[in-house]
Amino acid sequence: MSIAELLLPEYDSEITITRKVLERMPDGRGDFQPHPKAWKMGHLAQLVAMLPEWVVKTLEQTELDIAPKDKPRGAGYTIEPTATLLALFDKNAKAGRASLARASDADFQVPWTLKAGGNPVLTQPRYMILRQMVLNHLVHHRAQLGIYLRLTDQKVPQIYGPTADER
Repeated sequence: MSIAELLLPEYDSEITITRKVLERMPDGRGDFQPHPKAWKMGHLAQLVAMLPEWVVKTLEQTELDIAPKDKPRGAGYTIEPTATLLALFDKNAKAGRASLARASDADFQVPWTLKAGGNPVLTQPRYMILRQMVLNHLVHHRAQLGIYLRLTDQKVPQIYGPTADER
């Protein structure tokens, strides 16, 4: 069995769970921030919607500069309606799955570098980047979003087991 064949069921499961969490994102609460050092709820939800695209960036590129010196800094995160976030997530999840399904075992061994301002932050085989910087990262931020849902009195969906709202 190939590495991609082993990862696809996990990817599908995490994507399904993540979409359920994003579906609960309440419109009109994007500015909610549980602490001054915390992200706004809408920005966190947008990051969660964007993360599946990192599968493509990991498996089809060999580096990513998250703050390139020669390009203007992006507008950053915005507050978007839930429907917009779900459309973005669905598009990225589909592209990420296709990229993962195409990957050969050799593709997972290729060194991949994360840069900031042209400076390498870390270099690891694509497999480790995919596991840590993409899949684990998605789960981490999805869990944060689940807490934000609870703090704003939204119903938290079942993630790995029943929640107080789904018993």
